[in-house]
Amino acid sequence: MTASRALATFLISWVTLIGAGCSKPLTTEQQVIAVIREMETRIEDGERRPFMSHVADEFSGQDGRVNRDELSGLVIYQLNKYQRLSAQLFPIRVTETGESLAEARFRALVTGGANWLPENGQIYHFDTHWSKASGEWMLINANWSPVPLEDVIN
Repeated sequence: MTASRALATFLISWVTLIGAGCSKPLTTEQQVIAVIREMETRIEDGERRPFMSHVADEFSGQDGRVNRDELSGLVIYQLNKYQRLSAQLFPIRVTETGESLAEARFRALVTGGANWLPENGQIYHFDTHWSKASGEWMLINANWSPVPLEDVIN
């Protein structure tokens, strides 16, 4: 983890803790977004295990075609393929879908390359489902698909 990213992560955590102590608790939307941002940071830092710690054991993705182990394998593959992964998340919309359940939808520009300039990039649409267990929001389901360029431009 770079020093600047470590400092930024520390400051975000510190502000969140201080804010939680001085005001009302974070909303479901804020909590889920915080976990998604944490996962974004972990994948960009090449930290598979901390990334996967937010994925439930019963995870199912791509309409049941990907389980937790397969997702972990996909993450390992991408981290080995690209020396540098980056994601730019577009507005994350969170909806409570039940008690301790939420859905988050967003788009992400995902890029990868060997050095500072990305060699590959694609915008994906993510539809994710979350469950709060033991006080932690866990990813229980995700579907993602590439967004055609004409949909991005329009």
